[in-house]
Amino acid sequence: MQPVVFSGIQPSGQITLGNYLGALKQFVSVQGDATGYYCVVDMHAITVAQEPKQLRERIFDLASLYLAVGLDPNQSTLFVQSDVKEHAELGWIMQCVAYMGELSRMTQFKEKTEGKDGVSAGLFTYPALMAADILLYQTNLVPVGDDQRQHLELTRDLALRFNTRFGETFTVPEVLLMKEGARIMSLDDPMKKMSKSNPNPASRIEMLDTPDEIRKKISRAVTDSGREVRYDPEQKAAVANLLVIYSAVSGQTIEEVIKQYEGRGYGDFKKGLAEAVVSHLEPIQQRFHEIRSSGHVIDVLHDGATRAREAAQKTIDKVKRNVGLGANRA
Repeated sequence: MQPVVFSGIQPSGQITLGNYLGALKQFVSVQGDATGYYCVVDMHAITVAQEPKQLRERIFDLASLYLAVGLDPNQSTLFVQSDVKEHAELGWIMQCVAYMGELSRMTQFKEKTEGKDGVSAGLFTYPALMAADILLYQTNLVPVGDDQRQHLELTRDLALRFNTRFGETFTVPEVLLMKEGARIMSLDDPMKKMSKSNPNPASRIEMLDTPDEIRKKISRAVTDSGREVRYDPEQKAAVANLLVIYSAVSGQTIEEVIKQYEGRGYGDFKKGLAEAVVSHLEPIQQRFHEIRSSGHVIDVLHDGATRAREAAQKTIDKVKRNVGLGANRA
């Protein structure tokens, strides 16, 4: 029996090269070996203010990008979170299982609320909804980056607590470790992960950036002292990050890239990197625009929600029965 893999991405902002190399590309690589549920987590997106029309467009953009990078809706289930009501239902139950102290220790909550006066309650409790997203499909493996490990640990704790209190109900998920290239750092600060929430657009390459935008951003990416192209994450973190990107988009090993630019300096290296990124993204961008304009994505999401709901209903029925909820469960 194939393991179940679940992952969700928020439709807030444009998807970055880091999101693609660290997540989307990896999803495609495992879809023949796992039962995959891939979710556009729009309910997570509204924990902060969103413009409704823009949010709706970004939902379809993200789903189209999933398909453009190679996700096969015949092998994997792609759907929108809010189209499967069981996510919200189990999210509330998980809030009733989680403790205030656990939620207050989430580092992402601290980071996202720093310096802000008004913070939604949803931003505080969304790790409980994230746990529900995962547990709803009896997930075995969750592909996560370092920044989400804490949330997965909470999910595991909640699953174990629920199972102990109410009987065996949930599969306790494990981390699916990503291959090299999963952690892509910012172009303006190699100590920070490349993020769509960074206020500096030059810090990231977005999947739909034009070739000229990509070239300009890479040409301005920070480097380190000296001019030698070598992989040294501690002493030359910026160049090491660019080497990881180059290797990931070109298919070459880092050692092969280093040999190619031996004695040539950062200028030639950045030009080569820019062209490698452009060549890798152009066919994806072409497929994205074809899918987005065809309306095919709407049918895919409808079918995906139907399949997801079938699986989710089995879990939520078991949860309610074990907790003692409802009038129609003996």
